[in-house]
Amino acid sequence: MYDLSMIKRKNICIMGLMGSGKSVIGKDLSKYLNFAFYDTDKEIELTTKKSINEIFKEYGELYFRNLEERICIKLLNKNNCVISLGGGSIANKEIRKSIKRNSYSIYLQVKLNNLVNRLKSSKKRPLLNKDESKKEILKKLYEDRQQFYEKANLIVNNDSDKINVLDKIKFELNSYEK
Repeated sequence: MYDLSMIKRKNICIMGLMGSGKSVIGKDLSKYLNFAFYDTDKEIELTTKKSINEIFKEYGELYFRNLEERICIKLLNKNNCVISLGGGSIANKEIRKSIKRNSYSIYLQVKLNNLVNRLKSSKKRPLLNKDESKKEILKKLYEDRQQFYEKANLIVNNDSDKINVLDKIKFELNSYEK
């Protein structure tokens, strides 16, 4: 098991826009480190026994964001795990404080056109189920969140091969052990 005490952190969190690969990279990284893996959106669905779309439709975004805050902060206090954060969670000040205090944060950066291609047929993203074009919505979300994403401990481009992305992350984490 990887020793996070070297970097004075409890856990590793992965952040980025929807479609950036947080869950895929997070799962693989957790296996490599022999850590538990949590996806905050999945945890919200398990807690409520409803999909994210259903939560948005039945209770609205504010209700979802309050639930997201509680679940994210609970997970961000855990030790020796990899946490895939929902794309919008970084906009929450309390979640950002918890990330800064407890987590080694990794931002998966992806070009806008690649995100649009990855999400073109997605029906599970309530923020994309609007009349605006997906590209315009994603661009606005990125502009709103960029300042927070860019404060991550590590920024890795995830436009291409996930093996390369994982190798970059592993290399960076292993450089602390020397």
